[in-house]
Amino acid sequence: MRILYVAAGITAPGAHGGATHVLEVATGLAARGHQVEVVTMNAGGQPAAETIGGARFHRLRVGKAMGLLYYPSVSRLARQLRPDIIMERYYNLAGAGIITAARQHIPSILEINAPIVDPPASRKSRLDRRFGRPLQRWAARQCRLASRIITPLASTVPPALLPQRDKICELPWGANVAQFDRQRVVTEQGAELAALRQRLGLHEGQPVAVFSGSFRHWHGVDQFATAARQLADDLPDAAFLFLGDGPLLDEVRALGAGLGGRFITPGAVAYAEVPLYLALASVGVAPFNPAAHEALRLFGFYWSPLKIFEYMAMSLPTITIDIPPLNQIIRDGVDGLLYPAGDVTALRDYLAVLLTNPAHAAAMGASARQRVVATYSWQEHCRALEEIMLELTR
Repeated sequence: MRILYVAAGITAPGAHGGATHVLEVATGLAARGHQVEVVTMNAGGQPAAETIGGARFHRLRVGKAMGLLYYPSVSRLARQLRPDIIMERYYNLAGAGIITAARQHIPSILEINAPIVDPPASRKSRLDRRFGRPLQRWAARQCRLASRIITPLASTVPPALLPQRDKICELPWGANVAQFDRQRVVTEQGAELAALRQRLGLHEGQPVAVFSGSFRHWHGVDQFATAARQLADDLPDAAFLFLGDGPLLDEVRALGAGLGGRFITPGAVAYAEVPLYLALASVGVAPFNPAAHEALRLFGFYWSPLKIFEYMAMSLPTITIDIPPLNQIIRDGVDGLLYPAGDVTALRDYLAVLLTNPAHAAAMGASARQRVVATYSWQEHCRALEEIMLELTR
């Protein structure tokens, strides 16, 4: 198949989840034998066109706030390539791919990874209401024009905007289980791993708990740091690795003051280097805090938890909160441990359980690896996506 994939406002490759998603879907479909052409944003310093993993990336110097201005380029590219299908990564100021597909009579898929209607208290929602809801109407139109909608959770599309619910296919994200593989890292990158361990002041066999993600309240990094600080005196050999960046980074570093470098905060890490850092750890932590995010409270936990899938792929037992769908991904006591959201004491206690029982942690990690390979990989995501595309193009 010839696939045109429009991801306005995304810079790929990149360090955030959206960039990872676009890169993995594009290269995963290319690996399955399809011709994949991707339209993304050029934030500067990248070539205008480049082939990565078999997928051809076309980068436009158009900002995220002007996604509809992608239309002339996308329309022209579609006429040149004559794709069998067009897929677009949704956000409410875009839509060039969906319009092109409708006008050129090409089947289309709309990827939706967050609620298409902003929470009522948000600034964008208030402005939209003031001007007669043009954003909401445009979101509904994109949904109606698309042949199929792919989303991790169907609640991202309110029924009022799309009565035809059979158009929606729930499809979780995943991990690149070939890249995120502890055995591969140890075997192929052993020298790099040893050098990184030495540079971070760790020793082999040291118990390490890792957080990877955004340093914002709703990702719970502050709760993990608080639990780690409480645990530090009881486990003097344990270290705590915080991968990422954001507004709470200084707060995390302040909590680790006086611990002799046992709070390790290297900042944002390039996607290609993340497996190397995770290979240093014995426990993965995903302490999400939905109470701190209005959209999660209103629409449910719609994120497809990239960090959890990557922990699992790296054979790490995962500690996360006991809510759907996280408690369907991590089986309590099998692939990791689940605790009530916001309960820092329970998080601390579960950290102690896994950091002091390496054999138990390793058994859970092995189970997690098997589960993610079978169910939650980018490879599986692309296989399921291919089936949907084949159905639409027959």
